[in-house]
Amino acid sequence: QVHLVESGGGLVQAGGSLRLSCAASGSFFRANVMGWYRQAPGKQRELVARVSSGGGSTYYADSVKGRFTISRDNAKHTVYLQMNSLKPEDTGVYYCNTAPSLQAYWGQGTQVTVSS
Repeated sequence: QVHLVESGGGLVQAGGSLRLSCAASGSFFRANVMGWYRQAPGKQRELVARVSSGGGSTYYADSVKGRFTISRDNAKHTVYLQMNSLKPEDTGVYYCNTAPSLQAYWGQGTQVTVSS
């Protein structure tokens, strides 16, 4: 059973930083491209970043490029999202999943709230 657990969200003022973690286990993690997604209230879920299975290739949505950094540590079965210079528009629930996503893998996510 695939289980992905997000953590690290919280309340932060504009301009601040947060580091999100997504923990998994086993060989599943190493074999998959992983992504971070977010969903703001009343909006569709969107891909904000993804990282290749080996960690050497990354993609970022234009809205977060230059501010967010995705990385992974396969030995620790964890993918990270370092978020700097946060803006109120970054507010939402952040999820990890494979990229492309698989419906069965969506978890509870972690809430990020950025105040003005």
